[in-house]
Amino acid sequence: MDQFELNPLEKQRLARILEQTKRIALVGASNKPERASFEVMQYLLAQGFEVQPVNPQLAGSLILGQVCVASLDKLALPVDLVNVFRRSEFAAQIADEAVAINARSVWLQEEVINADAAASAKAGQLDYIEDICIKKVHQLLTKSASE
Repeated sequence: MDQFELNPLEKQRLARILEQTKRIALVGASNKPERASFEVMQYLLAQGFEVQPVNPQLAGSLILGQVCVASLDKLALPVDLVNVFRRSEFAAQIADEAVAINARSVWLQEEVINADAAASAKAGQLDYIEDICIKKVHQLLTKSASE
């Protein structure tokens, strides 16, 4: 796992977001164990989060026992956080959809950066995180809490 540092304010902000999160929509979910989205989804489920996979190509199939849906507007239950495993150019549209479904947070995975997504999330009063792995942050915060 790559080592990274968070400044104290960012650490506190991310800890608050994760503490308030129970249900996550994972956009760009994969049924391939070698993919990062599969590994992260598996980790989040093991940590007790409810994770709803979102991928139009896999809609209706099971990923780690969870039924995949085609898009955020197809979710049966509300989600707290939208975790994005898509290329940066898709992030703004996903952020707009996250606002539309009343999510509380949008979290873009490593190397996913988009100023329009940030602006959309801010306008919709959502917490916004980009270019960092939710699994790595969770591991860092739970390690810090146990020390």
